[in-house]
Amino acid sequence: MNTLTEKQKMIAGLDYFASDKTLVAERFAVRKQLDLLNSLAQEQVKPRANILKSIFGTTGKRLYIESTFKCDYGYNIHVGENFYANFGCVILDCAPVTIGHDCMLAPNVGIYTAAHPLNPALRNSGLEFAKPITLGNNCWIGGNAVINPGVTLGDNVVVGAGAVVTKSFGDNVVIAGNPAVVINKIDL
Repeated sequence: MNTLTEKQKMIAGLDYFASDKTLVAERFAVRKQLDLLNSLAQEQVKPRANILKSIFGTTGKRLYIESTFKCDYGYNIHVGENFYANFGCVILDCAPVTIGHDCMLAPNVGIYTAAHPLNPALRNSGLEFAKPITLGNNCWIGGNAVINPGVTLGDNVVVGAGAVVTKSFGDNVVIAGNPAVVINKIDL
């Protein structure tokens, strides 16, 4: 019987130990690349994009992220064409994060796939789990918004500044609040 590695468990959405040597080494390796990215001048567009393309699982040809940017692993992040993230973006990519074409993230957006057990004994044991996040095409995420584990947003979704998105929403809506709710529909 084959036993799954902690990395395989993490990506599969199973309980895993983030203190696993392989996972720790991968996080430290990507942090070195992020330190380089965040040290480059903003006008160094091509070198910045090349670093992101080497970190992320897949990308479109055109992407830009303002400094500072942080992520856990990078290889679980998949962005479409014309991706933009403003200052202070954090993506905890313990599970896949899939972002469609023409998406924009305002300053200080947090996309968090990582979660911890509610039971304190389990949480203190170091167990974690992660749930994937998907953003459709043409999403615009407002400043200081948080996208929580397991959320899927459809195409053309606008997330208001400061929103805490705890559940999934379909296409063509504006959502805001804590927890986020639909406040408007978008007519196309």
